[in-house]
Amino acid sequence: MSRKFGLLGRNISYSFSKGYFTEKFKTLGLDDHSYVNFDVPEIEDIVAIVKNTEDLVGFNITIPYKEAIFPYLSDVDPKAKAIGAINVVKVQESGLKGFNTDVIGFQRSIAPHLKSGHKKALILGTGGASKAVVHALSSLGLSCQLVSRTAGEDKWSYEQLDKEIMEQYTVIVNCTPLGTFPNIEDKPDIAYQYITEAHLVYDLIYNPETTSFMKHAQDKGATALNGHQMLKLQAEAAWEIWNDTTK
Repeated sequence: MSRKFGLLGRNISYSFSKGYFTEKFKTLGLDDHSYVNFDVPEIEDIVAIVKNTEDLVGFNITIPYKEAIFPYLSDVDPKAKAIGAINVVKVQESGLKGFNTDVIGFQRSIAPHLKSGHKKALILGTGGASKAVVHALSSLGLSCQLVSRTAGEDKWSYEQLDKEIMEQYTVIVNCTPLGTFPNIEDKPDIAYQYITEAHLVYDLIYNPETTSFMKHAQDKGATALNGHQMLKLQAEAAWEIWNDTTK
């Protein structure tokens, strides 16, 4: 019996997931497994996809549908509900069940690089990925502050990031798509001049391998990580969910 998996998103031809799982199936000799991209303009298209895709076991969710997917789910894992974002869906007889493995991937990838001085984090962006990052860092004992283009309740604007704030918040995570290929010169508009060797910056982007955000931070002596390891870890966690082998 064939088993089909996929990725639901918009403008996802660059997708990490398809290449990763296709290679995984090949390595494991799973010739009856396949992974496809469901590149759709609107979240409503999910209804037709689930109905018309035979042998669909589960799929990943990416930008911009990690929050918009909720109304289409019949069940949500408690941790994903607390985070408020979904990146993995399992197809069940009773309907679709949502999970979040971004938290696992991010937490396990950043934890080895955190030092005693890393107490506060700036989270750039307020989308679904940022919610997983806040959850992960909070569970690791860090205080998190969201940053967006405009200030609002519980979020600062980029213009507010002065020298004092930048010195206090020594972990900076980019959860925006700024800098993704092909627009590799783009980067979040933060005060890079205040970054030092005490900073740890993390870009959820993995293409290019070193983003403009990372390079500008590295030039100031900071440690910089990209999202590649996070993606591998969250993909393996998704595989466990789809196969009921979650540890």
